[in-house]
Amino acid sequence: MDTRTSPFRLRIEDTQALLRDKGLGALLVPSSDPHLSEYLPERWQAREWLSGFTGSMGTLAVTPNAAALFADSRYWAQAEAQLAGSGIDLVKIPTGAATHHAQWLATHVPAGKAVAVDGEVLGLAATVQLRNLLGAAGVELATDTDWIETLWLGRPSLPSAAVVEHLSPYAAVSRSEKIAAVRAAMAAHQATHHVISTLDDIAWLLNLRGADVAYNPVFLAHVLIRPQDVTLFIGAGKLDADVQARLALDG
Repeated sequence: MDTRTSPFRLRIEDTQALLRDKGLGALLVPSSDPHLSEYLPERWQAREWLSGFTGSMGTLAVTPNAAALFADSRYWAQAEAQLAGSGIDLVKIPTGAATHHAQWLATHVPAGKAVAVDGEVLGLAATVQLRNLLGAAGVELATDTDWIETLWLGRPSLPSAAVVEHLSPYAAVSRSEKIAAVRAAMAAHQATHHVISTLDDIAWLLNLRGADVAYNPVFLAHVLIRPQDVTLFIGAGKLDADVQARLALDG
């Protein structure tokens, strides 16, 4: 590949130009979505789109003058091959939970600058950890803007695959029984509300299946459980009238 015309090198250069234009110190691109899933709908495969690395785990960091991908030993050979010509350095880390990317940012971003990341795809623990490590170096964490939306022209929209019921005999426990069990656990912990955003948990709890993620029978949604009812937050048109009616019967 001609390194001067690698699409990933050009995307990194566009990212670096945006960082300089906005006065940002870096852009952090984790392998995550608003549900903190490991396998992602196309809309949130920004790290792959920007770097060319297709592994399921990895973190990309871009500054105005450098770019690095952090991956553990499962992906080293793959990453070295896929990053060729992109201008992105591979940083080999011991495990997927390592904090090398935060330490790298703390040393590559000048004090007084900000590291931008889409706050919707960053969990609370990761946010606190990043803020503490970067803050010690005088670097701010900016989570209020999704800059990938600006960079990724033609970015895939939210998936719209239909959601179907997972019925008996394949579902051994009914939806109403599962909800009752969760409510019992809530009562034991004196909780009045329980929010669920993990997609596999939602599919299991409601005995529903979808196709929003390749090779995974899940769908994008959030659930709020209260003592008297359950609210399912889901894209319009994904549930047909019959499924909606049966969900209503279960509260």
